[in-house]
Amino acid sequence: MRVDLDVDPEEVRILRGALLAARATELAEAQRRGFRHSYGKASDSARESMGAEVAHHRRRIELLDRLLEALSTDEPGTLDGAPSRRTRAWSGTGR
Repeated sequence: MRVDLDVDPEEVRILRGALLAARATELAEAQRRGFRHSYGKASDSARESMGAEVAHHRRRIELLDRLLEALSTDEPGTLDGAPSRRTRAWSGTGR
């Protein structure tokens, strides 16, 4: 899957901030779940569930990191000949 966005520099800044906020939320949740998982007072099934949730949050963090990396590329693009805008692309099939 490929995602193309036509954004200006201000929109890139705003989008990067939103993605960083989402990443911070996911990281905090993964750490919270990881702590609860390692604390060891839950049942086996609860620990298994928490382990799966930690893995899920880590995967989401990886995807957010890939999006942030794609925003950092500086390849100019145009829409209707407007050189002040950039086209940002992210490919979900590779790194």
